[in-house]
Amino acid sequence: MAQAQAHSGQQHPVKLYLLVWGLLFVLSTFSYLVDYFGIQGNARWVLILLFMVLKAGLIVAVFMHMAWERLALVYAILLPPVLVLVFVAMMVSESNYTIFTRLTFSSVGL
Repeated sequence: MAQAQAHSGQQHPVKLYLLVWGLLFVLSTFSYLVDYFGIQGNARWVLILLFMVLKAGLIVAVFMHMAWERLALVYAILLPPVLVLVFVAMMVSESNYTIFTRLTFSSVGL
């Protein structure tokens, strides 16, 4: 009886995992097609990052079982990286302003 209770966790259907593997394959194919079709510039990076984030989200949600966790735990795990990205974006913005100011008001330049 104790053995049966020890293994009574959540059971997810194999169909769910196969569906996620299929979606990961499709997203990886789209990521490859970005290079195959020679998309360049910002569109390339936006598409590659979009497919990367979608794949990471699927992996975290299904294979790491975050889709079935409490919302507080999801926030505790996902919110810090999002805040780091926000702070990095703020630093990039500030660095662009700083370099613009230095080039505008400096007679020497870089």
